[in-house]
Amino acid sequence: MPTDQLSTTFAALADPTRRAILARLAAGECSVTELAAPFDMSMPAVSKHLRVLERAGLIERRRDAQWRRCRIEASPLKEVVDWAEHYRHLWEGRLDRLDKYLQELTAKEEESHDRKQRGE
Repeated sequence: MPTDQLSTTFAALADPTRRAILARLAAGECSVTELAAPFDMSMPAVSKHLRVLERAGLIERRRDAQWRRCRIEASPLKEVVDWAEHYRHLWEGRLDRLDKYLQELTAKEEESHDRKQRGE
């Protein structure tokens, strides 16, 4: 069953190791060895993570002499941002309504407190 690009991107981003790799690559291009350094895993395991990221279009790998260099490809992340943006408006509306409700509750509590102090 074919998978759409957004699903592939989300699947790649679902793993914290892959997100950490992308975070490192956001600071600039580096070698596979440099990417693997902070992780307690074998190079084949790191390579599997890199393949997932590459298949999702989130990284590009190239050979530089004996080094394999990686760099981030941010274009698939734009589709994620566009998708999330659609729902941001929904959440902002809900949060605005919650804020209004909390302000009303606070006003009622203050009014009740003021009446008690005046002995009403």
